[in-house]
Amino acid sequence: MAIDPKIKPTIGVLTTVPFIMVLGNSMLIPVLPAIQKALNLSLLQAGLLITAFSIPAGLTIPFAGILSDHVGRKIVMGPALIIYGTGGLLAGLASLFLKENAYPYILGARILQGIGAGGTYQLAMALSGDLIQDQERAQVLGLLEAANGLGKVVSPLAGAALGLIAWYMPFFVYGALALPIAIALLCIAQEAKPGQKGQAFASYLKNLLQIMKEKGVNLGVAFLCGLIVLFSLFGLLSYFSDLLEKSFKLKIFERGLVIALPVLAMAVTSYLFGIVLKKQMVKMMKWTIIGGLAIVVGGLVLFPLGHRMLSKALFATLIGIGTGMALPALNTLITSSAPTSERGLVTCLYGTVRFFGVAIGPPLFSFATKYGENLIFWSDAGLVAVIAALAFFLIHPQNILPAALKGGGQ
Repeated sequence: MAIDPKIKPTIGVLTTVPFIMVLGNSMLIPVLPAIQKALNLSLLQAGLLITAFSIPAGLTIPFAGILSDHVGRKIVMGPALIIYGTGGLLAGLASLFLKENAYPYILGARILQGIGAGGTYQLAMALSGDLIQDQERAQVLGLLEAANGLGKVVSPLAGAALGLIAWYMPFFVYGALALPIAIALLCIAQEAKPGQKGQAFASYLKNLLQIMKEKGVNLGVAFLCGLIVLFSLFGLLSYFSDLLEKSFKLKIFERGLVIALPVLAMAVTSYLFGIVLKKQMVKMMKWTIIGGLAIVVGGLVLFPLGHRMLSKALFATLIGIGTGMALPALNTLITSSAPTSERGLVTCLYGTVRFFGVAIGPPLFSFATKYGENLIFWSDAGLVAVIAALAFFLIHPQNILPAALKGGGQ
């Protein structure tokens, strides 16, 4: 069954949301040394520009989900994108006019930007789930994940290129992209039917507790799977980037191109497995999750054994492929676990867990420089294997998916 032509413009707009969201940190990271030098900052102060975005975003996500369940998805996403873009513009204007005194104002603008980011990608997933009630949901969620991955590929290179013009240019790009996307979303995107939202809070809470009672074990393990693959991928990318600079002496654009390989592999695999799941939903979902985790384990085990840049890039790409294989199934499973009236919060809790995995991966993988690759990578491989075993025994898609999505696998 093909996607309804009436909602294709909505899907087109929604794919831009994860792309713009992922630029929030990734585009700024290559420019941090230039910011540090221009504003005479310590390494800690420069790093706080990333933290000031990440923590508010992670804290805002669940509240954005609850609000979207009661007032609608796009009425939360539109203003969130405007806040996100405005934060970027304010940071850019402070940099341009306040010069060396701009740091506290940039920090405040980054907090504002993070608050806006909390109401973006997960709600795009929830709205896709609201509008698509059949097997096409998996393909669309795979497309959103691919757009998110594409943003991760493009953003470091774009940040480095913009930094050649001026260190504050990335801040203006946030506004230049986010504000038109917000307008397009509010004007073009369709919303769930009004009767599907606005229920009393007591009823809302009761329904959520019922979902957790019936599906809590399945969802808990699925959340762990999403956390561990993103923890592994982004921990690896952070460590590998440092390795490419210090051991292989690559410059910023060369590092960006090598790092882009596993992320591009994740994006392409996410898109392809969204199509696979559309055709064989129940039959393939569990095995794509377990298969993806198994490939991640393989990449983690092999990475310390490679001594050349090419072999390490290949094993890193395996981790990207495994992550891209698992995520569309996890996204579909979790997005489909709740009806429209509670989907926002359930999806956003998943988003918070994902955000946490991305955030803690780099600092923990940095211990590989102190304690050795073998210990860190193989310990993580063991943890992924344990979670894969839990997924094998405890995830049962047939107990979660609604009847409309089971047709592709029965």
